[in-house]
Amino acid sequence: MTFTFQAACTGRTGRTARVVTGAALAAALSMASVQGAAAVSVAQPGGPVAHSPYQPADDGWEKDGLRLNSADNRAVDDFIDQAKRAEKEISPQIKAAAAWSGAELTGFDKRLKTPDSLKRKVATWLTADPHQSVHEALDDINDSVRYTFQWPDERYTEGVRTAAATLSGWRHENIRWRNTWKNRTSYKAINSAWRDPKLAHKYEVQFHTPASHKATVDTHPLYEEQRLPSTPPERVAELREEQGRIFAAVPVPEGADDLGPPEPRRPARVPTPAAWAIMTGWTSMT
Repeated sequence: MTFTFQAACTGRTGRTARVVTGAALAAALSMASVQGAAAVSVAQPGGPVAHSPYQPADDGWEKDGLRLNSADNRAVDDFIDQAKRAEKEISPQIKAAAAWSGAELTGFDKRLKTPDSLKRKVATWLTADPHQSVHEALDDINDSVRYTFQWPDERYTEGVRTAAATLSGWRHENIRWRNTWKNRTSYKAINSAWRDPKLAHKYEVQFHTPASHKATVDTHPLYEEQRLPSTPPERVAELREEQGRIFAAVPVPEGADDLGPPEPRRPARVPTPAAWAIMTGWTSMT
């Protein structure tokens, strides 16, 4: 089975994961463009999902050939507001877990996924699977809030164990754990998804080394080009080969390929906001 960066970083939980190939998405978008309207899903109580055409004047969303109607766009906006509220609860604890485990938090200023990126993901899923509702698609979103922990190779394995155990001990539920360090020529890291204990909002934590994080950043433009429906098959093969060379050069920290999810444990008392500041040395959540 061909492994893609997308499969590693944006896996879906709650229902069967779907990987949308460029050809399938191109076909779906072609069908959606008939008569200038894309089919989007609206849940109907007690029956199948109905299709509501997008109209440019209905306050929906449209970008890069993808569309959401007004109702679906409002649902995503509500989800974005929820993510912003959840982030304020989650980030102080993430900072504390990073400090406790000796991790560097990279890309912390981008911890909230942008509205366009979220809408593009939801619209892509609805186009590829018009039988699902927007709420089903949103329930599969794990990375509206996301964080990246990073340690040097020699401290990586113990750092991951400490950080994951800390979050678990603070009643954050681990709902996904994907360790790809055994991959030789594809994405290397641990991608995890969690549910915070207060608002039950899902969020993502990636565990990296400096080399694995750099490889992820360096290959992302190649992946973005690869996934475009207009990219010729010959170019797709070249892009995959180039990504494989970059990931093959990433060293694997000792013990990293055997790291599993944290063991369930008795919940620990969650520190107060004042304790977070003392533990982390941060007095503001910027």
